[in-house]
Amino acid sequence: MSGGKRTADPSRSATLGSLPLLKSERIWSGAEFTWVNVSLAIATWAFLVGGSTALLVGFQQGLAAMVIGNAIGLSFMVLASVVSSQRHGGEQYTMLRPVFGLVGVGVLVFTVILVTEMGWSSLLSIMVGRAVTQVSNEALGTDFGPESVMVTVVALLAIAAAWWILSRGPVMIGRFNKFIAPGLVVITAGLMVFLVLNTSWDALLTAAPLAPFEDERLNFMLAVEFNAGVGVSWYPVMGSLARLTKSPKAALWPAYGGLFVATIIAQMVGMGAALTLGDSDPTVWMLPFGGPVLGAAILLFIAFANITSTSSIVYSTVLALRQASGSLLSRTPWPLLCAGFFTLPAILAFFPGFMYDQFMVFVTISGAFLSAMCGAIIADYFFLRRQHINLPDIFKPGSASRYHFSGGINWAGLAAVGAGAAFYLTIYNPVTLETLPVFNYTTASLPAALLAGAVYYVIASLAYRRRGMGGFRDVPETPAIPASTDTHPSKDPA
Repeated sequence: MSGGKRTADPSRSATLGSLPLLKSERIWSGAEFTWVNVSLAIATWAFLVGGSTALLVGFQQGLAAMVIGNAIGLSFMVLASVVSSQRHGGEQYTMLRPVFGLVGVGVLVFTVILVTEMGWSSLLSIMVGRAVTQVSNEALGTDFGPESVMVTVVALLAIAAAWWILSRGPVMIGRFNKFIAPGLVVITAGLMVFLVLNTSWDALLTAAPLAPFEDERLNFMLAVEFNAGVGVSWYPVMGSLARLTKSPKAALWPAYGGLFVATIIAQMVGMGAALTLGDSDPTVWMLPFGGPVLGAAILLFIAFANITSTSSIVYSTVLALRQASGSLLSRTPWPLLCAGFFTLPAILAFFPGFMYDQFMVFVTISGAFLSAMCGAIIADYFFLRRQHINLPDIFKPGSASRYHFSGGINWAGLAAVGAGAAFYLTIYNPVTLETLPVFNYTTASLPAALLAGAVYYVIASLAYRRRGMGGFRDVPETPAIPASTDTHPSKDPA
């Protein structure tokens, strides 16, 4: 199936291709997209984020860190991903060609995006393996450890199930989420009530963090930065999901609000349980927390939700790989392309302890590059182009496109990402935990995004805008009105 033309099944061809979607091909209302985001946000990893936050801070500071961090990360993530893709109906990474160029997008997709999403996919599948083996140990008396072969076996089965759902496209994902998301809401609310009823507020509010550093301000800012990294980590998937919504209103607030509220609630439960039970791993504390029967049922349900979450996040990434590869993967059957993506997560499933041990490092390092990408994208789309993109030129080959730049690379975009990520890692090194004094007041994600945006604005203005290159000559004086969802590149008179 080619990404550039429709087949006999127009809905399937559109949602698995790169052409802008027609109004009739938008399949999700605001409510449906909200459920998709809730299902994404409330998976076992959200409880793990809460438990990891409890390593650094207590409940009150942890809640503040979650709110501040997620608010920061989600803000520039939504602006960089949802607005453009929903407005124009284009696949998220195809819409990035004006920012990075066709080849530049490929560079980022096959490095930053691919590594990030493979990491999350492997983590989610391993968590399914740990959840199922915990239930087996409780119900059947087995003795599977958190890094046993059985964890790997179940993780591989979870990957296979995620592939089956994903190979059938986003319609199948949406159908599952209609049932899973409400169940996750009920479970999370129930766990929160259970936490309150079985733990005194004094015990919860005075519980000491599990493994803090001596500097309390540093602990708090590390927790804020970790949660900001979680917020911005939604970038690789949200744009391509948002283009399936029927209106801007159905995309923007469900993306921000759905992720923010559901994430905070799930993380809060995970943090409270970790502080009172002493373990940040939800696959360990959920059974004693909920009891042998209810806890097992909840853990298995959330494990299945991890599978659908994996399908949702991989959908956008596989689309990106298809578009960024040019003609190389354009004719590769969708199921085969999805199977190829899962190769590395399947290999990582044989090392179940690795992703757990490096979880916070993984989130923050990927956040360094994603924050910088978001800063460059916002500077280009909102400030330099004023939300104006010439859709036909995005799809023209080579130098025929005004977005070809030099050799297919917008060097302003790549320079901005490099500068922003380097600035992030200078302010905060997540491996050594070394920080500059400014980190205690600004975090690292926000300065990295702002610097990347400034670098992009200056370089793009001097190198391209002043010379009339890169489509900047056609930018109107006022922001563009929303593009018609019934317009395709072949029909656009521009």
